Amino acid sequence: MAKLLEKLKLSGTDAPAPEAAEPAEQQHPLTEQPLTAALLDTWRADKTELPCCLFDGSRICIYHAGTPEAVYTSADTALWEQLFQMPHLTFGAKPQYRFLLAQGITPDSGSPAAKDAELAAYLLNSTTSVYEVERLCVTYHVPYPRSAGEYADLAALPKLYAAMEKLVEEQGMTRLLHFEQQLTVVLAAMEHDGIAIDRQGVEDFGVYLSEQIEEMQQMVYDEAGHTFNIGSPKQLGEVLFGEMQLPHGKKTKTGYSTNADILEKLRGEYAIVDYVLKWRQYAKLKSTYVDGLLKTVGADGRIHTVYKQTETRTGRISSTEPNLQNIPVRTELGRNMRKFFVAREGCVLLDADYSQIELRLLANLSGDRQMQEAFLSGADIHAATAAQVFGMPREMVTPEMRSAAKAVNFGILYGMGAFSLSQDIHVSVRQANQYIQNYMAQFPSVGAFMEKTVDTARINGYVTTYFQRRRPVPELLASNKMVQAAGKRIAMNTPIQGTAADIIKLAMIYVYRRLQSDVPDAKLILQVHDELIVEVPEQHALQAGKGLGGEMQNVIRNTLSPEEQEKFPVPLTADVSMGESWYAAKG
Repeated sequence: MAKLLEKLKLSGTDAPAPEAAEPAEQQHPLTEQPLTAALLDTWRADKTELPCCLFDGSRICIYHAGTPEAVYTSADTALWEQLFQMPHLTFGAKPQYRFLLAQGITPDSGSPAAKDAELAAYLLNSTTSVYEVERLCVTYHVPYPRSAGEYADLAALPKLYAAMEKLVEEQGMTRLLHFEQQLTVVLAAMEHDGIAIDRQGVEDFGVYLSEQIEEMQQMVYDEAGHTFNIGSPKQLGEVLFGEMQLPHGKKTKTGYSTNADILEKLRGEYAIVDYVLKWRQYAKLKSTYVDGLLKTVGADGRIHTVYKQTETRTGRISSTEPNLQNIPVRTELGRNMRKFFVAREGCVLLDADYSQIELRLLANLSGDRQMQEAFLSGADIHAATAAQVFGMPREMVTPEMRSAAKAVNFGILYGMGAFSLSQDIHVSVRQANQYIQNYMAQFPSVGAFMEKTVDTARINGYVTTYFQRRRPVPELLASNKMVQAAGKRIAMNTPIQGTAADIIKLAMIYVYRRLQSDVPDAKLILQVHDELIVEVPEQHALQAGKGLGGEMQNVIRNTLSPEEQEKFPVPLTADVSMGESWYAAKG
């Protein structure tokens, strides 16, 4: 799909640039001068112009419009501390806050010191793969002072930020930018604190997985009658579909396809396929999660993942080193990984997870009375949906019907068609299509909301969350039908998934602030999708849990006006649990 989008020039990886770059601003080379405490005092008193700062971890460089011929540098960490706590412009504020935290200084999350141009750029175009000052100057028609040499980015920032801030305001995202800047402080604190890892437990689990890998490997060899490289799709395909003549073989230019979809069709019918799938599961857990996790454990016995705030198109936070968003949870074996994320001695972990947040948002944003009433009555939403779709009393809904209705609920949410739904719940395409039609008939406002969202996105070229975060959808105008269909799914889902992303970010800000105020010993240490984890001394767990759950559930009330709150009759709910490990708390 990515290659097709690129070929059609519809990848959305960059904001539209003008036909020609803006001319370089005429500016004399900057003179490097030492930063002094007196200068900082002067800038602190001057409210008209903010100093502009870039930080590479070893020194800071500062540009101020009041002295346009100079750039000020310093390796004096005492001056860094002062600057990072006073109002300033920058491009990537998190390392500055991390520095302050390492010095024992807690940055202000309510009124963050830094106005971050990178965050403004992200809000204006979430689809680009990289944010660079020079490219942004071209995009937003701001002169780039190349004559400033190595300090050109620094000298360009004041005018660039002003241009982007104006656009952010015009697009109704000023409030969102403020929230993102507050969130940077929270993420810096979470990275600084990290989460404790039971290293020995991870190593032991790795030994167990190695044994299982060897056992499955031998069983595959026994079935095949000879050894070969199971990890090679070409060799595996030749064994399964060439030598053993298993059905569903699909030959490509490089050999038979052995992807998960193909092998899942054969699961339970051919022993070798079952062994291969188990081998893959064990090998993935071992290489990606066990070995990968051990490489990132710090000297303090904790993992300090790096949260990425400007990476996803939906507005969700991602993480690397390691990627904690992808810790496997679908199988019991995968969930075992959670056992190794533990509380420090004398503490417990509190886990709070939004319950069905996307479906609750769908009920609210679509205004569908039937769905709203199902939530407000406290009913099992999937059982209620099954009763509507299958046209029978709720007490007669079977577990199989509920499971199918759950797939329909989330399928509609993600713009899934009849074919994909049929594959998911193992029914005919005709039957799946009937389920979708029944669903739309019972929840008519949902269908109308989806259609209106797609139509508006097609006209505007973008779709928005409730909080006005934008996502461009150029795919809707593609001539290729597959690309168009992908764009339609993006348009249908983004208002819901993106609003959920905005809400979890707001929850993080409120929870962080509440814990600082009420339970200073409690730390927000982990965010995974719609889930927040707090580490707290056991004697303060009850109070921290109350704050955690309360702030997550009251995001709408704490953020929106009374008039806006009326659009959210279905409340958000968050289940809070406790344990000495992530697994003990969450399962």
